[in-house]
Amino acid sequence: MRTLDGKVVVITGAASGIGRALAVEAAGRGACLALSDVDEAGLAETGRLAQEAGAREVRTDRLDVADRAAWTAYADAVAEHFGRVNALVNNAGVALAGDFADLDPGDMEWIMGINFWGVVHGTKAFLPHLIASGDGHVVNLSSLFGLVSMPGQSMYCAAKYAVRGMSEALREEMIVARHPVQVTVVHPGGIKTAIARNARVADPDDKQRTADFFDQRLAKMEPAEAARIIVRGMLAHKARVLVGADAHALHHLAKTTGARYQDLVARVARRALPARTKVV
Repeated sequence: MRTLDGKVVVITGAASGIGRALAVEAAGRGACLALSDVDEAGLAETGRLAQEAGAREVRTDRLDVADRAAWTAYADAVAEHFGRVNALVNNAGVALAGDFADLDPGDMEWIMGINFWGVVHGTKAFLPHLIASGDGHVVNLSSLFGLVSMPGQSMYCAAKYAVRGMSEALREEMIVARHPVQVTVVHPGGIKTAIARNARVADPDDKQRTADFFDQRLAKMEPAEAARIIVRGMLAHKARVLVGADAHALHHLAKTTGARYQDLVARVARRALPARTKVV
């Protein structure tokens, strides 16, 4: 796949943030879009923006990515509607901040259900359709925290590291089997989205401070620029796409220092983070 023109592209978490920006970017390149989210109002607005941006066709559906049965029905419905599926972008994600010892088990299951199992179920449901297209691509959104760990983000890191590992193994399997499906894993750094404001936290009193810290100190890139980088990497068949200077810098630090980066991150976090506030 070297172009999105006329291709059927499925994007989850499309109601806002990177998902919306990806929809608009793909629309501008002439794609047919199948967009989903649990936020139906936001999804409808994304659908309108995608049509205005030039999408050949737009389909919108409410989808809970943690629901395996819903994924199976959705994949079949999209394939029947368009007659094929060329690309799946597993973008939907949530955040959970707090020290591991303080996290609620229900919240831990919640984030894994969306950030990891949502990617697994989506990829599993759509993979046969992508293979059948003869020109398929899986794009899975991991994170900078799928490359390096961060205090206060144990379960977010767990999910994003798992997405990375699953996706890289899947890419190898596609090569071994000679299937016509590319796999790209995306690792964004701080992007200006609502993920911090919508996050769950171990201590409710930390929620506003956590969101403010992320929005003011960490979120540097606009979603539209992130989307352009992701799509360019996808069309170049890159196995890994880093998004943002922070992603490149911390990835380089980890490669250079090995496991010692953890001690450096811990020392910096102790000094830089406001009291009781965790990075999202």
